[in-house]
Order: sequence, then structure tokens, then C-alpha cells
Amino acid sequence: MEEAKPCCHHGKPAAAPVLHDADAIYTCPMHPQVRQKGPGSCPICGMALEPETFTLSDAPDPELTDMTRRFWVSAVLSLPLLVMTMGGHFIPLLPHNTLLFQLALATPVVLWGGWPFFVRGWASILSRNLNMFTLIAIGTGTAYTYSVIITLWFSGQQDVYFESAAVITTLVLLGQVLELKARAQTSHAMRALLDLAPKIAHIVHADGTEADIPLAEVQKGDLLRVRPGEKIPVDGTVAEGSSAVDQSMITGEAMPVEKGAGDKVTGATLNGTGGFTMRAERVGAETMLAQIVNMVAKAQRTRAPIQRLADSVAGWFVPVVLLVAVVTAVVWWFYGPEPKIAYALVNAVAVLIIACPCALGLATPMSIMAGTGRGARAGVLIKNAEALETLEKVDTLVIDKTGTLTEGKLKLIAVVPHNGFDEMTVLRLAASLERGSEHPLAAAIVRGAEEKKIALASVTGFQSVTGKGVTGVVEKRKVALGNNALVNVPDTLGKHAEIYRAKGKTVMFVAIDDQAAGFLAVADPIKATTLEALRLLKKSGLHIVMLTGDNWTTAEAIAKELGIGEIEADVLPDRKGEVIRTLQAKGFKVAMAGDGINDAPALAQADVGIAMGTGADVAMESAGITLVKGDLMGIVRARRLSQATMHNIRQNLFFAFIYNTLGIPLAAGVLYPAFGLLLSPVIASAAMSLSSVSVIVNALRLRSVDLED
Repeated sequence: MEEAKPCCHHGKPAAAPVLHDADAIYTCPMHPQVRQKGPGSCPICGMALEPETFTLSDAPDPELTDMTRRFWVSAVLSLPLLVMTMGGHFIPLLPHNTLLFQLALATPVVLWGGWPFFVRGWASILSRNLNMFTLIAIGTGTAYTYSVIITLWFSGQQDVYFESAAVITTLVLLGQVLELKARAQTSHAMRALLDLAPKIAHIVHADGTEADIPLAEVQKGDLLRVRPGEKIPVDGTVAEGSSAVDQSMITGEAMPVEKGAGDKVTGATLNGTGGFTMRAERVGAETMLAQIVNMVAKAQRTRAPIQRLADSVAGWFVPVVLLVAVVTAVVWWFYGPEPKIAYALVNAVAVLIIACPCALGLATPMSIMAGTGRGARAGVLIKNAEALETLEKVDTLVIDKTGTLTEGKLKLIAVVPHNGFDEMTVLRLAASLERGSEHPLAAAIVRGAEEKKIALASVTGFQSVTGKGVTGVVEKRKVALGNNALVNVPDTLGKHAEIYRAKGKTVMFVAIDDQAAGFLAVADPIKATTLEALRLLKKSGLHIVMLTGDNWTTAEAIAKELGIGEIEADVLPDRKGEVIRTLQAKGFKVAMAGDGINDAPALAQADVGIAMGTGADVAMESAGITLVKGDLMGIVRARRLSQATMHNIRQNLFFAFIYNTLGIPLAAGVLYPAFGLLLSPVIASAAMSLSSVSVIVNALRLRSVDLED
């Protein structure tokens, strides 16, 4: 027997395949507490359940397939019924001669096409969770049953409503198809996003040979070749070579970013004209692309607090509608013209159909789905709908300085020589000395020397003096680097250094052979987009507070440069959350933006936590919103997205409420005594479907909302 071959290049089993829809856990977007294995409908609201975890399966949605088939069959059978009914106005004998034919056409439409509505309606009655399907089932069931009785037992002596029952069923099916298609569009968008990743990767083996392998077989630690013009397969670090990478798909950043050895690269971004090798670090579900898709999928299933309004209305709405329908039937039965039973039935059914709260149920979830999808394309990842809603109400933004306002990476700003020494000598000796230190300031100095292509020398006698600096011997010269306590600083040099300190720079003095040779100025540069972002945030009405562990002098210098009026400096990590609580106690609605591990408690404490995507994973876990690119312009986009989404939700709820408020009295016949106007059940059904479509179309406008202006 042939020996079994391994299914991946490592000789290990490949990762388990993605679950098919039938095996996944499904949940209701309206009622997340409802969870079951495999597809189905929610026992509370009757909506189709959605998979809890996004999958790459491109199999058609079974619910959509089923509803589409029922709709087309019902539409074909309902059309002759509609023609017969309309023809009956011109050929009086036609309806009576074709009652059995109408029964034959309407029966499969109502009992097969509308069967899911009867199942859901009956389930809603048994569970006492009355919903839109309760009204549809009662309305169509009543019209159909009445027509069958008249046809079989009373020889068509009264009007029948086969066409109403059939056409209503068909229109409701159309509404379901449109709703399911709209909800599926977001999944298609997410799947298209995942499809941006390349299908294969070029692995470089230990012996230098290369081979193409499926992306799913790439494992952590693999060395991969990325050729010019190709997409980067997974997240990792450049090992050798350099190129410019187009990261717009992930960050929205238009300009390509230069990448060299040691720089991070992200899967699915587009390599430029250079080639390089990279070490795979995050693969499969761990890649940023997969995490973005997963976060968006989860956010789309969460419920905004405003949804409680729709839920509370729906809770009493259906029982009230049933009561109104009964009252309508009774009033027409006793006070209406002949044939009283026909008027009573038609108007009661019209009330039931036009009052279906499907538009009300779609108002919030559709906007949340469209809004979170739009945010993902702009590099704004929404963790839950509550964060998206709350951000609109925020009036105070607390911003951590390091890594949020600034780059979070110290940089050598200036080398100021003194006492006859030249700039290159001071930097070369200082950087050579600092190469033996692990301090962040030392790393900035060494990087600064490397950028200037300065060759560093070896150090002997290296010594770190606590609280003062470092000393050692470089090229037989005694070198010291540190503060005033380590270096004897002349007044002229000290005054010059104060100018840099007043601008928020950190100064370190250099002594060569016991003579003051100058100083180095190191700073954490402010991000290029920070000033413009702060201007726009202030313009939107936000009060800005800068939070930092730096000393007051440095903090005030940076705050002055950025035009920030309120500062919290010398704040230890465990006090950051306390600052947020103090502001909240004063009645402010607070958002906190940060990127570090020490920001996590404050991000969790804030009404909305906003994490920089370039920061620590724990910060992103603690935040409700993550900015992929990691700059403050992302907050501007997030706030505009929040405002646009909430405005859209309020429009949808207004449409739904106004529609039902005006539609129910009209269907009940309040205009009949004065104007002789009645609303047929078919027109009521068309209006009900149109209201749902209007909500869907309005929500989908969010997919193209402009977040830049």
C-alpha cells in the first residue's frame, strides 16, 4: 500500500478546513442570545439567523435560495390571479366561473410559498413573542380560509380574496429576498476583502531553493520571497532587501511606505518594484486582514442601545395591532355597508398587513451593518455597535501623548557641538558609547548615527552611572554622556540646551576627555497628521485633554505646540483610569485614545476606548474602536462615521414609525365615511414591502458616505 503523504510542506497535517454553514453556530442579529447549530429563524423575531463566525465558504445562503425559489413560483402563480381579479371589473361573470381555478392557483402560493411565515407566526404565538410574522400569518391565513369557505360551501355568493392572500404572500417573499440580499452584501464585501490575499506564497527552504505553496500552508517562522508587484502573503518582518509597499488596502494611506530589513509588513498589501524576503509571524486567522474581517463581522451582530427603543415598541406594537384589527372588523361588521362581512374581513386584513413592523426591525441592524463595513474600508474597526453610537455623544477626548500624538519612537533631533569639537566627532563618539546601552535614548542616538552612515567604534570600560548617564573609552578617548551631574556644563552650553528643553526635547550632554563637547537633543516627533486632526476634532466640538507620564515642562511644551489647553502630566499608568473617572464624575462623556499596555485600563474605563492599531494588542482588546493606521485622523473619520450612522438610524426609525402611524388608520378605513376611500390588502402589502425596501436602501447609503470632508 502506498505510504500516506503529508498534506503540507512541513510534513504536518494542514489546518482544519473552514466549517461549512451547516456546522457553524448561527445567531440572530436582533437577539444575540439566540444561538443554534446550523441555519434557521429566530424564535423571537423570526429573522433568518446568521453564522456567528465569518467563514470563507462561498456556498449560497440556503435561506436566500429557498426564499428566492418560493418568490418566483409564487409570482408566476399570482400574476394570473391578479389579471382575473382586474378582469372581473370588466367581465362580471369571470370571477364566478373561475373560483376553482383561483383556488388552485392561490393554494400553492399561500400554503407552500407562505409556509415559512405560518411556521414562524405559529412559533411566535407559542412562545408569546408576537412579531411581524404573526400579523402576516393571521392576515393571509384569514383571507385564504374565508375565500376557500365561500368557494366550496357558498358557491361564490360573496366576494373572495384569493388574489389578496396570494399577492400579499408574494410581496412579503419579495421583501424577504431583498432583505436577505442586502444583509448578504456585507458578507460578500468581507469575503472580497479576504480574497485580496494571494492564493500562494513563495517559500525559501534552508538550502536556498524556492517552492510555491498554498497560502493556508504557510506557518510561523517560514522564510518567504516577495517579488516585485506581488501581494504580501502574511504578516511578518522583512529579513533581507527593500521595497515600497502600498498599504492603502489596510490603512487607507495613499503613499507607498518604504520597507527595509527589520520593518513590519502586512499580508495582502501590495509590494512595489523592489523584492525582498520576509519572515512569517502571523498566519491564518492571526493576520491583520483576518482580524479586521472577524472584528467587523462581530460588530455587525452587536446591538446599539438605540435598538432598545425599537424593541420596546415592537413588544407592545403587535398586540395593539391585533386589537386594532379586531376592533376594525367589529366596527365594519356592525356599522359598515353591505356586504358587511366582506368589508370587515378586507379592512381587518389590511390593518394586519400594513402594520407589519419589518421596517422597524430592519432600521438599526441594517445601518450598523453598512456603517461598520464602511468603517473597515476607512481603517476604522468598530468592535461593537454601542461604541459607534456612544462616540457621537462624546464631548471630551483624552489623548495619550506617546505613540498617539507622537510617533512613539525617540529620534535624534540635533547634535550641538561646543568648545571646538565638530558635530560628526561628537555624534560618532557618543553613539559608539551608547551602542552598549539598552536605554531608549541610547537606541535613538545609535539610529541617528547609522542614518548618517557613521561608522561606530568599539568601547572599553563601559559603565552605567545610575541617575547620571554612561561613561567609557572610545578610540583611547574618555567619553561621558549624561546630565549635569555627570558632565560639567558651562553656562553658555547650559543656556543653549534650555532652548531645546523648552521645546519638549530631551538633552544629554557629552564630555570628551573631561571637556564639555556639546549636547545631543532627542525627541519623540509629533505625527505629521496630528495638528490637522486636532483642528478638526476641536471644530467638531470636542474638548481635548493630553495625558502623559512625561514631566510638566516637556508636556507643556508639546501642548503649546499643538494648541492643547488641558494637560495631565506625570501620570503613572495606574492613575490613567483615575483621570478618566474624574472627568466622568464631572458629567463629561469621555473617549480615550491610546496605544500602550499601560493605556488598557483607561481605555476600558472610558465611555469609548480608541486604540491605535500600531500599538499593543491588549490596548486593542480593551478598546471599542481600533484605528488601523494609528493616527488621529482615524478619530476624525470614526466620529464622522458615528454621526452618519446614528443619523441614518434615526431616519430609518422615523420612516418606520411614520409609516405605521399613518398606515394603520388608513387601512382601518377612517377616510371611508368622508371620502369613500379604502386601502385594499394588496396595496397595504405593497406599501409594507416598500417601507422595508426604503429602510434598506437608506441604510446602504452609508457604504459610500464621505468620511474625509
